[in-house]
Amino acid sequence: MRRLPLVMIAALLLCVGVVGTWAAPAASAHSRLKSSDPADGAKLATAPAQVTLTFNEDLQSSFATLNVVGPDGHYWQQGDPRVDGATISVALRELGPVGEYRINFRVTSGDGHPIEGRRSFELTVAGGGTPGPLAESEQPGSEGDGLSVVPFLVGGALILIVGLGVVFWLGRRKPGSAGKS
Repeated sequence: MRRLPLVMIAALLLCVGVVGTWAAPAASAHSRLKSSDPADGAKLATAPAQVTLTFNEDLQSSFATLNVVGPDGHYWQQGDPRVDGATISVALRELGPVGEYRINFRVTSGDGHPIEGRRSFELTVAGGGTPGPLAESEQPGSEGDGLSVVPFLVGGALILIVGLGVVFWLGRRKPGSAGKS
């Protein structure tokens, strides 16, 4: 009979832990890309003078990378990227060949978390620009739109399993203790 309060407390803690895990909103404390200019997938007859990405919070200026790779595999940005609060931008050379231009970025959020990704736009009318150097091989990046919910689900399942184990362990009776108080 003395174990009943312990079993009830363990069951209550288990329920609070499970409900707290399932009811908690997904964490998205890191910066994420809100918009790009030119817009992702835009078809342009005239080349933009620069590329600008806007995030939901301020960025750190250290280690910021923003480059534009044309359909010919060459870089088309000119100069270093500039970080101003929640935006990063880079000037472009006069663009050249028709086709898809990939905007690759890697920035550091205010809390130090790196975010990388890719956007693109299409130039539909050829320009007369001269390309920059040949681009290195590119790593496809994630969009950095926050954390995955999978670790929270796995954590909730583990809490549930461990909690049930504790409840069953505390609730078991020793042989021959049925008539004792």
